[in-house]
Amino acid sequence: MTGVSVNQFPAADTVENSPYERLAALGIELPPPPPPIANFVTHVLEGNMLYLSGQGPREADGFLHAGKVGAGGVGVEEAYGHARLTGINLLSVMHEALGDLSRVKRVVKLLGMVNAVPDFEDHPSVINGCSDLLIEVFGPAGEHARSAVGFGSLPGNITVEIEAIVALHG
Repeated sequence: MTGVSVNQFPAADTVENSPYERLAALGIELPPPPPPIANFVTHVLEGNMLYLSGQGPREADGFLHAGKVGAGGVGVEEAYGHARLTGINLLSVMHEALGDLSRVKRVVKLLGMVNAVPDFEDHPSVINGCSDLLIEVFGPAGEHARSAVGFGSLPGNITVEIEAIVALHG
């Protein structure tokens, strides 16, 4: 699958301020969804709930941003950008799973994991990169409960990993 351009979105998304119009206004083109890196699926759709497996800061060309956040490593501002990129990847998986981001009723919960040095304390500021993006794309429906925590390592030494739970319109 290739990246998704605005012209490829379903006609139902012509409603003013649709998630796709907001993405276009932000200059964001959804990349192909990143493939799983192990024995799991990218999402599970159960009833009116969509559970998204953890995604990381993978560029469309496959490059993964790696390193420890804090203490002279990756800075908070750079890691915020990585969390935003991870949010774009989550949106890409949502689009693939749902076929239409307008089906999202509410982003319910995020779990944001930061690959940080032991004394790093600003995990929430990093994960705000994803949270801010979801609110920009979905408006009030993007506001969510969240945990932002530090880890001693993440797969591939990536800087952040974020998973999500999303409620859907019936």
